[in-house]
Amino acid sequence: MNVSLQEKQVAGQRDSDTAYNLLRERIVDLTIAPGAFLNELTLANELELGRTPVREALARLVTDRFITVLPRRGVIVTSISFDDIVAMFEARETIECGVAYIAASRVTAETLVELRLLVTAADEARLTGDTEQFLRADCAVHRFLVHLIKNPILQEAAELLLAHNLRFWRLYWRDRPARLEAMLSHAPLFAAIESQDSRKAEEAMRSHLRSSGQLVQLMFTR
Repeated sequence: MNVSLQEKQVAGQRDSDTAYNLLRERIVDLTIAPGAFLNELTLANELELGRTPVREALARLVTDRFITVLPRRGVIVTSISFDDIVAMFEARETIECGVAYIAASRVTAETLVELRLLVTAADEARLTGDTEQFLRADCAVHRFLVHLIKNPILQEAAELLLAHNLRFWRLYWRDRPARLEAMLSHAPLFAAIESQDSRKAEEAMRSHLRSSGQLVQLMFTR
């Protein structure tokens, strides 16, 4: 795990924040796989940071459910169970439907142009079957809506859920062929937000997330 100076240098960022962001990114992109054991000293050397900030970062990752402490055994990257996935979709629906409701009332002509570009990029990746590009584009759409409403509390909660969502789908697609039906279009969601009808936007998001969750359930029960 080589860490570039550019990756580490973020203005005003504490070393523990740097360690947290770097480690979370590697867990989310599966560079550090589920079930892998983590060693504090090894990580400190690889990140070129002290053990204290790495220890603090690991504590945050435990709180955020990315890693698990096994008594007398060590620290491992948390595996993803079906129950975890169900809980994730329930949490996303609770938070992101509210985000869509607010976003519809705050969207502007300028932000609609930006959102349309993101939705188009996701649809293009979807049609080519490029799962990684689709996942990045899908995350960008949902993240854009969260940032649009300018609520730091909702933003923090949604960002964490989107990171867990991204890790799950990367893990799923890693050993399976691309399936178009599992890569949902954001066109209905965009149309609802474009109409600036908060209720329609909320329902479009709910439909989007529930459809995705139902597809996952079918995949796991086949």
